[in-house]
Parts: sequence; C-alpha cells; structure tokens
Amino acid sequence: MVGQSVQTAPPPVVEATPAASSKLKLAGRALAVLIPLGFWFVPLGLEATVQHALAITTFMILGWITEAFDHAITGFLGCFLYWFLEVVRFPVAFSGFANDTTWFLFGAMLIGMMAMKTGLARRIAFMIMLTVGNSYARILLGLIIVNYVLTYFVPSAISRLVIVAAIGMGLMEILGVGKGSNIGRGMFMILTYVANIFDKMILAGASALTAKGLMEQIAQIQVSWGGWAYAFLPCGIITIFVAWRLALWLYPPEVEQLPGGASYFRQELAKMGRWSIDEKKAALLLVAALGLWLTDTKHEMPAAMVGLGIGLLAVLPGIGVLNVEDLKKVNYLPVFFVAAAISMGQVLVATKSLDVLTNAMFNWMSPLITGTFSAAIVLYWTAFAYHLFLASEISMLGTSTPMIMQFALSHNMSPLILGMLWVFGAGAKIFIYQSGVMVVGYSYGYFGTKDMFKVGLWLTIIEFFILLGLVAVYWPMIGLR
Repeated sequence: MVGQSVQTAPPPVVEATPAASSKLKLAGRALAVLIPLGFWFVPLGLEATVQHALAITTFMILGWITEAFDHAITGFLGCFLYWFLEVVRFPVAFSGFANDTTWFLFGAMLIGMMAMKTGLARRIAFMIMLTVGNSYARILLGLIIVNYVLTYFVPSAISRLVIVAAIGMGLMEILGVGKGSNIGRGMFMILTYVANIFDKMILAGASALTAKGLMEQIAQIQVSWGGWAYAFLPCGIITIFVAWRLALWLYPPEVEQLPGGASYFRQELAKMGRWSIDEKKAALLLVAALGLWLTDTKHEMPAAMVGLGIGLLAVLPGIGVLNVEDLKKVNYLPVFFVAAAISMGQVLVATKSLDVLTNAMFNWMSPLITGTFSAAIVLYWTAFAYHLFLASEISMLGTSTPMIMQFALSHNMSPLILGMLWVFGAGAKIFIYQSGVMVVGYSYGYFGTKDMFKVGLWLTIIEFFILLGLVAVYWPMIGLR
C-alpha cells in the first residue's frame, strides 16, 4: 500500500565501500585539524583574536566540507573551542542556541512529523492527484504541484520527497515500468530537483532557515516568512510548469495513460477511510500555522514563534497528536548544527573577523554590482560556483551569508534582497553530492549522475532567467528594490 510505504519504507541508501569511506574520513579529519593549526600559528599580520577566530572557523568549515565528523559534532567542537581558547565569551560562542531560527527548525520538524504521522500529508497528496487526471503528463504535473504545496506544510525537502516518491513508485507499478525507464528517470529526477529549489522560494528546511537567522542576526533586519513566499510566488508557479515540460521533453514516457484512471486515487483514499480525529487536529493546527505565517506583516508575530508554538501544541495531550515517544524519534542533531552555524556567524562579527573575509572574498564584486539587477547576476553565479566546492548546502549558506550581509551593509545595499538572491542561488546544482535531498533521490536508483548533470544544468540556466524577470519586473512592483 502506498500510504504505508511513506511511513515504514525508508529509501534505500547508496553507500561507499567501508574501506573507501574510512580513508576519506581519515583524510578529512587530518585536513580539518592540520590546516587550522597552521592557520593558528603562521604569522599573517592579523590581530591574534581575528586570526584565532578564523583558524577555528576554518576547522568548522573543513569539517563540514569533508564530513570528517558529524555536522552537529563539528559545530559543537567549534563553539567550544571559541570559548575554551578565549576567543570570545560563552554567551557569544553559543549564541546560536538562543536564536529563534534554531527553534523554528525544531518546531518545523514537529509540524512535519505531525502531518506525516496522522496521514494528513498523504491525504492532501491523493486529493490533489485526483483532480489532475489520469494521463502520465498530468500525473507528473500533479506530483510536482503536490511537491510545491507540501512545502507550506512539511518544511523538509527530504520528507516531501519521501511522500511523493512513495506515490510515484505506486504509479509506476500500475504503469508497468520501473528502473531504467524514461518515466522512472524523469519522474524521480524532476521531483528530487524541485524539492530542493522549492525550499529556497519558501522559508522551509534547515539551509534557508539558517540563512534567515544569520540575515536577522547580522544585518538586524526582520525577514518575513510571508514576504519571502510572496516575493518568489511567480517563480514557484513558473518553475512548476517549466520543470514539468522539461521532464516530458528530456524523458518521453513509454506509457501515456494510467490503467484504471482516477479510480486508483479513489481506491487509495478509500483505504485511508474517513478523516480521523488526529487528522482533523493536525489540519486545524496546520491551517493555523499557515494563516499566521502568511499574515505575519499584519500581526508582527515572528515566524519562529508561530512554528515553535504550533509544534509544541502538537505535543500537548488532548490538543495535539504527538506524544513523548514521537519526541524521542526526533533527530535533534540538525537543530544543533543550525545553532552552531549561527553561533559561528556571530563570533565572526564579534571578533571583526568577518571584515577580513569580506574584503578577501567580495572586493572583486564591488565594480560589478551597481544595483539589484547586476547583483542578481553576480550573486547567482557566484553562489553556483561557490557551491561546487562547499558540498553541504547548510554549510555553504552558514559560512557565506554573514559575508553577504556585511557586504550589503558596507555598500549601502538592501541586505534582505542580497540575502534572498544568495539563498536562491544556492538552489542551483549539477552534482548529486551538493545536497542531501539529491543524495536521497539518487538512492532510490531511478536516475544517475548524467541525469542529474543534464537536468541540473538546464534548470540552473532557466531559473537564472526566471530570477532576472523577478528582479526586473515583479520585485519593483511589490516594493523590493
């Protein structure tokens, strides 16, 4: 049953051989320790506090890039070293753990768990699919739309991918196709890619939330959840149809029509039965969260407060649908990693180390960026190139967003706009290693590295031109200049 596979059948995992993995980790650990040690002692003409802060920061970045240690452990070690080696005081070294973005992510994780546990996410998916028709083309469009709509309710690209992938596998079984088919490659490749980029158009997922927290922390601005979604709304709609047509063009389907038609979706909904009490509770909580997020400019309640509040309501007996056992299943390491990344940014600001990094990395941008339009061009392709070397998306945004904010403030430009451009640019990818979402999608075995490169290159170029249209026409219309 498709619905059951969402909860009980995790995707297969593609792993390196133990020997290769062990050698890579040892090499990564050596680099993550030796290079920062050299940075600590080599005379660079910098103030001691600045040089030491940069050395520890180098350890954290190298640890994240090489995955020498778990991301959260690397972050914890870095924060501890900032404090233990007296680079900054404890409140600064661990400041990210008191940041609202960190706990927004925790609330978002509870909301996603609530939607999946009750079956509400699956019901929403099947209801949408029931309206799109029974041809393969319409089914694919429906799955992409489901992926986009679920972004508002399930703020985790991997969770959304697991939901739509389970539906997709059931559909391919009925169509009589499998791995190696155009339908399998096109469906899984496009669903994986759009799950990644939708997270940049809506403040969802750890990477976008990390950038949001750093933007607010360093630039001292309020980043509105509703305002962000509204700014990228046309991009999301256009991307849905562009990605759909691109998949049909690159991967012509072997089968055009779904046997049984819309009855398949009715059967799946029938198996789920009537709305349960828990589903109704979850729906009410999700609608409340969505309503408050979309109207945040009216009531000025921070998105983090809404997310954490709704997430905690989901745990309360009698009101929510989660229990203590569910909380024990939550993976808290991503929360700690986001907190450490935000702490790192704050340390760089407090020690003025960020000024050194900004001058080194962004001086060449000054003559090229003369306004919002030129900023869109420069930042998009810089983010694309930067991301080739910094495989982890969260690491990429966590280490570079502070510099973007400092650049914006020092050049009298809008930190909000530059931050939005930078986060959007982080969505452009052509290799599987660049995102955990890509790795999970690849692990199902329906597409390969050539598919990723081909589709990624096409969508990277297309999304760039969509962005230019937003910056040139739509953003000035809504007051973003």
